[in-house]
Amino acid sequence: MEKTRRPKVLKNDRLSNDFYPCESRKKRPILASSRLVNAIRLAVVFFLLSPLFIHHLYSQPTERYFDHAPDASAELRLVIFYPSAGTLRALLALQENGFIDLSHVVVVGVFHSQERTNYAESLRLLKEKNWHNFHFHRVEAEVAATDLYKKNAWTQELTTIFQKSHGLIFFGGPDIPPSLYGEKTLLLTQIEDPWRHYLELSAVFHLLGGYQDESFEPLLASRPDYPILGICLGGQTMNVATGGRLTQDISWEIYGKTTVEDLMALGEVAWHTNPYRLLYPDFKNKYFPYELHRLQLRPDGKFCREMGFSSQAQPRVLSAHHQQVKKLGKGFKVIATSLDGLVNEAFEHEQFRHVLALQFHPEFPVLWEKQARFRFRPEDKELRSPYSILENSPPSLEFHKKLWAWFMAQLQAGFRNH
Repeated sequence: MEKTRRPKVLKNDRLSNDFYPCESRKKRPILASSRLVNAIRLAVVFFLLSPLFIHHLYSQPTERYFDHAPDASAELRLVIFYPSAGTLRALLALQENGFIDLSHVVVVGVFHSQERTNYAESLRLLKEKNWHNFHFHRVEAEVAATDLYKKNAWTQELTTIFQKSHGLIFFGGPDIPPSLYGEKTLLLTQIEDPWRHYLELSAVFHLLGGYQDESFEPLLASRPDYPILGICLGGQTMNVATGGRLTQDISWEIYGKTTVEDLMALGEVAWHTNPYRLLYPDFKNKYFPYELHRLQLRPDGKFCREMGFSSQAQPRVLSAHHQQVKKLGKGFKVIATSLDGLVNEAFEHEQFRHVLALQFHPEFPVLWEKQARFRFRPEDKELRSPYSILENSPPSLEFHKKLWAWFMAQLQAGFRNH
């Protein structure tokens, strides 16, 4: 008689040890032990699915700081939109490396209750780092996408936030829905978090106004020196909210390329994120996924006029984007581009002189990690740190230091003069 063979079960299959619970094996645990293990597993599963655990893991901050905050003369306050754990780590890294000093600054993270980000991670990070002068303001009212660029249910709340603060930063993130700037959505555009965009776009419109309604009086008309910094998505948001539009995909719309290989053939001047990450599935784990490209500064812009850089300086910055500003919003002018002049990299507001929008990232913690080493191209034999590249490409480090020093100086001046 042919011997019956049992089915082959992979060793790493978590069911394999209990596939034949009644079959005896050499050195196999007794049945009672197996049942005990299963009971423990079941208890763990029930705990992980319990409302208490899920609430602990995913509960969003409920604080509404500005409802009860004293007026702006009481303490120096910086508002940030999108207070994710990543955003908080970026601010902490900037402080640890001497770019900013938040020791006497109350930082308030503003977000909408329907955003998709898990801000419970931010709460855990704040507790871990003992960051006691950080607060949240959770916005709960709903506003339709058609009502962002006008007075709406957020108007009074945004006015209070402005009146009780001294400066504001909008950080990076996913693509803005093109419908919010009057265009159809290209296949390469990815919409991930509409409520975040709704709140931030409406906030910028209330602060700066826009072409959508030129009779609308912006909040900064009453405090024109109020500093606002927009980073990557934040810069794009500032442009769209003031009536501008975006290029939805640089590779296709600017350079006319639809394949990674054709874009790479143009050379690094056309790269605004590292194209090799698109060719290798494990690229993120082996190579630096971003691009460190140079800027072309315009002589009439803030970088040259106020921060003292020559228009020939060409500092390196970290780039991680596939979209850019196409049509400028109301009040903005371009002050930096890519070296080929085809991609807009920085903008300043002509009426409100401390409003600056950037397409690059001056806040990523990896820029300051001297021991973090990467391969930037597959053919590279030597691992390098982003910091060493900035250090060996003057005035790149100085550029980042002066950029953050400029913003902090305007923030502190706003508090002194309020």
